[in-house]
Amino acid sequence: MKTISLYSIKGGVGKTTTCVNLAYLASLKYRTLLIDLDPQSAASFYLRIQSSKSYNDQKLLKGHKKISPHIKATDFENLDLLPSDISYRNLDIKLDELKKSDRKLRSLLEDFSSEYDCIFLDCPPNLTLLSENIFNASDQILVPIIPTTLSIRTFHQVSSFFKENQIKKKKLKPYFSMVEIRKKLHRDSIISFTKSFPKTLHVQIPASAEIEKMGIHQCPVFNYISKSSLIAQRYRDLLEKIETKSHKSF
Repeated sequence: MKTISLYSIKGGVGKTTTCVNLAYLASLKYRTLLIDLDPQSAASFYLRIQSSKSYNDQKLLKGHKKISPHIKATDFENLDLLPSDISYRNLDIKLDELKKSDRKLRSLLEDFSSEYDCIFLDCPPNLTLLSENIFNASDQILVPIIPTTLSIRTFHQVSSFFKENQIKKKKLKPYFSMVEIRKKLHRDSIISFTKSFPKTLHVQIPASAEIEKMGIHQCPVFNYISKSSLIAQRYRDLLEKIETKSHKSF
């Protein structure tokens, strides 16, 4: 089983849309679980699912037996979702009370290894104890970057955090999101960043009104755009990069 996180400490960079679309693509080949860890619940919204009133952060932390009844089948075969809950805003407080609190999520996910081939995590935009859990639990951490100064700066902040806390930086897989290639700033930023961080995934997700319409259609883009479109191909390319970077199959 592989665990892939979509993570950024900057909001509004296309993290959730990518997570939903990659999870959908993966489900065409693998048994896939998407876990929405963001209390804003955007991934859950895109897949038309809400958490039940009886579900909360405490049940998440109690593990497999408490989590499993709240995993929902989506409209897509082989794609399940554990929806988020507003109580997740308190996860850092709850985690801090536990032993080995930075590795709790990893142990929770390991219990699902016989049920799923891959797990995608849609992560909240912050750098907290939950984030450390995500880093330790993930095989790969996809970091969407808009090719602008502030967005690139946030990646370097995360990279520095990894170095300072002795977390494997090879897990970090930045890629460019919301790219407007006609803009000189975007073109120059991509060239400069790629030179400084050669492990950048060479896939650019364009800025697109079609991607924004996921909020209207509440489904992956593949369900309302042409499968041969540039956007669809870019998401397929990104999943292929993830599979290539995995030393073992999903």
